Amino acid sequence: MENPIYVSLSRQLTLRRQLDVISNNIANMNTTGFKQQRMLFTEFLERPGMHEQVSFVQDRAVVRDLSAGGMMQTGNSLDLALTGHGYFTVDTASGPRYTRAGNFRLNDQRQIVDGGGLPVLGDNGQPLSIPNGTKDIMVSGDGTVSTELGQVGRLNIVTFRNEQLMTEVGAGLYVSDEEPQAAPAETKVAQGMLENSNVKPVVEMTALIEIQRQYQSNQKLIESEHERIRSAVQKLGRTA
Repeated sequence: MENPIYVSLSRQLTLRRQLDVISNNIANMNTTGFKQQRMLFTEFLERPGMHEQVSFVQDRAVVRDLSAGGMMQTGNSLDLALTGHGYFTVDTASGPRYTRAGNFRLNDQRQIVDGGGLPVLGDNGQPLSIPNGTKDIMVSGDGTVSTELGQVGRLNIVTFRNEQLMTEVGAGLYVSDEEPQAAPAETKVAQGMLENSNVKPVVEMTALIEIQRQYQSNQKLIESEHERIRSAVQKLGRTA
């Protein structure tokens, strides 16, 4: 008798989760290197009785859209974008973390750091530092960093066998249980450019409106079914 309410509630929960994901996409539509996310849904069949079968909806996971965002030219020598699969490596107190956001700068020690002040690592596992007195910073397509005095080091650009298993830990950083491997040869560094978020604002806003409508419609269905059950119980009680 209560199966319609249970089914509606399962739908309500997934809509709420989907609303959160889309809201997060919209909030990050101007975040450098951000990858939009989508819910992965599956059908769950429950057999409450011998001849009954009830279909529920479940949100299994959040899937990232790994397609590249548009490139924006900035002219800043420490703004770097990756074309192709790969991640820059930064150092944290918890170990290396990985990011697509290449809006780097120099700190007081002339180390190259990310937007949060974390040191950017070279392929030797050490932070990259720019010598005092140098002005020109050049970054080649393979990630080699140089100044007018010569080569400084090479960015540690890596990828992972299954990027969907990477866990987002905030501030555009990711961590993975897999061992990183060298990015493919076709992955290049573009200096003076940043990778925009791949969120499509119009698409996300349209989806947000549609989900809100579905949520409201589903809520009305739950209320209507609750009223139907309450009315049926009252009638049964009067006839008992």
